[in-house]
Amino acid sequence: MRIAMISMHTSPIEQPGSGDAGGMNVYVINVARQLARQGVDVDIYTRATRPSQGEIVEVEPRLRVINIVAGPYEGLSKEELPTQMVAFTGGLVQFVKCHGLHYDLIHSHYWLSGQVGWLLRDLWGLPLVHTAHTLAAVKNQYRSGDDTQESEARRICEQQLVDNADVLVVNTEQEARDLIRHYDADPSHIQVVSPGADTELFTPGSDRNTERSRRELGIPLHAKVVAFVGRLQKFKGPDVLIRAAAELFRRDPERNLRVIICGGPSGADASSESYHALVRELGMSCHVRFLQPRPPEELVSIYRAADIVAVPSYNESFGLVALEAQASGTPVVAARVGGLPIAVAEGETGELVEGHSAAAWADALARLLDDDDTRIAMGEAAVHHAARFSWAASASLLRDIYQQALAIEVPDCHQRHAAGA
Repeated sequence: MRIAMISMHTSPIEQPGSGDAGGMNVYVINVARQLARQGVDVDIYTRATRPSQGEIVEVEPRLRVINIVAGPYEGLSKEELPTQMVAFTGGLVQFVKCHGLHYDLIHSHYWLSGQVGWLLRDLWGLPLVHTAHTLAAVKNQYRSGDDTQESEARRICEQQLVDNADVLVVNTEQEARDLIRHYDADPSHIQVVSPGADTELFTPGSDRNTERSRRELGIPLHAKVVAFVGRLQKFKGPDVLIRAAAELFRRDPERNLRVIICGGPSGADASSESYHALVRELGMSCHVRFLQPRPPEELVSIYRAADIVAVPSYNESFGLVALEAQASGTPVVAARVGGLPIAVAEGETGELVEGHSAAAWADALARLLDDDDTRIAMGEAAVHHAARFSWAASASLLRDIYQQALAIEVPDCHQRHAAGA
């Protein structure tokens, strides 16, 4: 089986946590690796963002990333990428033709790639599997009051994909319900595949590992540490954690607490300065440390160094950071939104918070920070909980879905014309 995966707006081999690289990048590269190891040939098509990348990147046997030139390498925001969809599709088609490639199926990720996949589906007569990862209607429903609203144009494009994709793969049952509620999706077209975590990389380690991680990060060994890992954008809620930490210090100025925020700016307001300014405004400069995005093999040190990982997003289709943290033996305090109630076992591996008020988040953080026995027990349980999710299992389910999709008869142009007539 040979699969054409499309991830137009962000490369799966880019550093997660900055720009437009995030959980979707982690998802795509990990399921692609596991599919390749299970005998599926996978080519991932993405837009080239620098000439040094090369056209073809051999990731491992059976897995390649193909960089398609479409528009300038730099300077294009995600919001401007629709202007390059024709150029990207043309470059992709040309690459396939020049290399004599034939695919069995297309799997697109995110709505921009979905629009490309929809065209290729009709051009090549192949089944289209689509994974949205996020949905405009859901993001608009849960966004903070001062966050930018997703465009109606995006929502319309997503509706077209729901209407035309042969299979819609989602992370959770909640996401399936969102598709049905907001986009009138046919339930028979939806398949649920839970994401996983790299449980060989993300492990608890020993007390010595934790001490070393803190020394490397310059964190006092006896401080309590709360970490945020992700892109610095309003939808991810880093300001929620900052305000909650300030509330904890307002209640107890002597609290020995450090906050780590690891990630880079993303989105229309792509700057971290507003978060630095908020820290200064709240008098938290001595207690909050900002770190640049880290590759997974370094990120595990941050998870191990933390007593709690906070995930205050306004919505998450699943919450990979929460799963990675738990695999590393760290309990999670997360917002009760999207797939986070599945990623976090409430009361066993962490806590879920209703809403995003500083007071509610301060209460939840304080309960675990001040109860060492419960927090340590949750960290131990978290490792076992995370072990239930693996990328190999996710890929195996996807492979089964692909096999079923191959039986779908995609009408060619003559059939579609006859049907329209």
